[in-house]
Amino acid sequence: MQSATYPKAARLHRPSEFTNLLRGRRVSRGALFTLNHAQPSPPLPEPTARLGMIVAKRFAVRATTRNTIKRVIRESFRHHRLNLPAADYLVRLHGKIEPCSLTVLRQRVRQEVDSHFARALASRPDNKEQR
Repeated sequence: MQSATYPKAARLHRPSEFTNLLRGRRVSRGALFTLNHAQPSPPLPEPTARLGMIVAKRFAVRATTRNTIKRVIRESFRHHRLNLPAADYLVRLHGKIEPCSLTVLRQRVRQEVDSHFARALASRPDNKEQR
């Protein structure tokens, strides 16, 4: 059994990888985030789901807010990674974060990001036969 970890191979590092994802297909859009999906270019030797995040300072002014958002996104991806199709995923903050406690922020972010990954999982080719 594989563990739900977040290894270095499951992260996006290069600006070209982010550019490829921004041109990719949008899986879903919520109140705070959008989830984009694209196949890696060039193809990876070992196919795996990889994550990239864009959390702009203009939408989340405080560093503690941005860091909390990124931690929650990584945790959600870590739980869904083994079930997601092998591709690159980009979670991008597109709305301003209203002032709230970090506990409330964690709950809102986790709920929305989990729903985005659930939609990505539902769009898997092998899941379409089950509908």
